[in-house]
Amino acid sequence: QVQLVESGGGLVQDGGSLKLSCAASGSILSINDMGWYRQAPGKQRELVASINRGGTTNYADSVKGRFTISRDNAKNTVYLQMNSLKPEDTAVYYCNAVVLGGGHVYFANYWGRGTQVTVSS
Repeated sequence: QVQLVESGGGLVQDGGSLKLSCAASGSILSINDMGWYRQAPGKQRELVASINRGGTTNYADSVKGRFTISRDNAKNTVYLQMNSLKPEDTAVYYCNAVVLGGGHVYFANYWGRGTQVTVSS
């Protein structure tokens, strides 16, 4: 099995910063893309940022210049540094990883349980 565990969410004021972490554990052979998604109440889950194993990143337009995604391949961990946070960034943030392992012979998609980020105005 493969588990993704997020940490670092919380309550912050408008303009503040938070750093999210997500550690993958279990029977992992390799991890391709890792990313962060978010879902606000009444809205669909959306991609925030992703990073491949080589370090190439992709960001939603709404977070470009404010958020930075990074990863530590040796620790199977992905991070999301969030600066200049806005109330509209309030959501549950989910970690995602495409993993070879967990008893499968193919890459499979895994999700964390999510961490709440609340930005007060």
